[in-house]
Amino acid sequence: MKLQKTAYTLAILMTLLSCTACSTKSDGSYTNGFAPAEVGGAAASPAPHGEAEGAVDAEGDAGDVVMKAEDYGDEALEAAGEAEDPADGLEAAPGEAMGDAPVPEGPDVVDPYVVGPDVEDPDSKLQNGVQAQASLLTAGQWNDHENWGFFSNLVNTGVIAFPSFGLDPTCRVAVTAKAADGAVLPNATAELLDAAGNVVWTSVTDKDGHAYLIDSTRSGVQVRLSRGGSQQTADIEAAASGGSQGGGSTDRQTEITLESTPVLFDKTQVMFILDTTGSMGDEMLYLQSDFSAIAEEVGDADTTWAVSFYKDAGDSYVTRTGDFTNDVSAIRSQLSGESADGGGDEPEAVAEVLKETMFHAGWQDDAAKVAFLIFDAPPHTGQEETLQAAIAEASRRGIHLVPVVSSNGSRDTELFGRAAAICTNGSYVFLTDDSGIGDSHLEPIIGDYEVEKLHDIIVRIIREYRDGQ
Repeated sequence: MKLQKTAYTLAILMTLLSCTACSTKSDGSYTNGFAPAEVGGAAASPAPHGEAEGAVDAEGDAGDVVMKAEDYGDEALEAAGEAEDPADGLEAAPGEAMGDAPVPEGPDVVDPYVVGPDVEDPDSKLQNGVQAQASLLTAGQWNDHENWGFFSNLVNTGVIAFPSFGLDPTCRVAVTAKAADGAVLPNATAELLDAAGNVVWTSVTDKDGHAYLIDSTRSGVQVRLSRGGSQQTADIEAAASGGSQGGGSTDRQTEITLESTPVLFDKTQVMFILDTTGSMGDEMLYLQSDFSAIAEEVGDADTTWAVSFYKDAGDSYVTRTGDFTNDVSAIRSQLSGESADGGGDEPEAVAEVLKETMFHAGWQDDAAKVAFLIFDAPPHTGQEETLQAAIAEASRRGIHLVPVVSSNGSRDTELFGRAAAICTNGSYVFLTDDSGIGDSHLEPIIGDYEVEKLHDIIVRIIREYRDGQ
């Protein structure tokens, strides 16, 4: 199931580049669920997943801001609407508000709930008289690195603000690594250095040769790329001074060629980090039900799995992390042994579990690595240094952190999750109300996105980050 959504949309700028005709299905309906809006004689259609309306792309064009108007004052919304488009010379055209796309109907659409004990499904569990089947939670995915111009507009107009619990992702250096023959160079170490040669941030290039270095102190002036015994440096322009908000969001880019042979890792490590406090019952039930299906779809002899659980101080435990294994039944047993209880206040032991999993789990240097943080509450305040260190360690090791924000998440939770994803070259995932399961879900401040089954998004992300496929 896929459903494109545009919710609570404020047009910053819709450039003429977006004035292309909507594509239609054979029955005459529009693929995005909306009739085209006539702009300058051409039909303007919402952009596909991963792009915001108004040509939000790698060059930093502006797009639509998706938000609830009541969340922000009139001044902030007006400022966002007046933000400059980084693409000079493009004439802005007025946007047209659009509602949610209709929910698809027909025999292929499955009800999120199957009531009663007579349902025979070995991957389902009965909870409160309602059988929640595997794979029925719905979600969206967003990547701020792929929509940096959109993200920068939000930051520079004050719609969103950082740091969030110590994480400030607003100043990045985008590195592209190439081998001598022009091929992309994955699994190379990229380091951002200050004027004294101190390492500011470290990352690992992904299978497409990309790494993102976070310069929260705005002191980085050189990038060092290394793999094996080969090393190369490149000078970069200093970032604007004035702190994260004073300097605004910045984007510096560099390409470095290294005398090294591209190496792809055969091994993949996948970890699920799960908040197991009382409000996470639906999400726990989902993972208990769907893990086997995920492992069957993307697992192989070179894929290992681990699960980590956390609650908060005063609960039955604070953190509990298992070892990586390719024994799917062992992971399923660990999941089945957990229950959602405890908590009671919004902040949870996020800092503690990230410290434990990023520093002390059995991550291997010669493996592609991804960790899904499934949670609905932010960290405690006062733990900024622990969080900064854990996220920096994830980036140094090449662990892609993928936050999955669940029901009743707050705006603080969203911004923390997005900051963590940006800092580790991950994606931001959020549950939606479309499944009808659980409590309400926060609408994130992003562009257009497609509603999909959470199962499909997790499977796709694992495949995107693993090297050998």
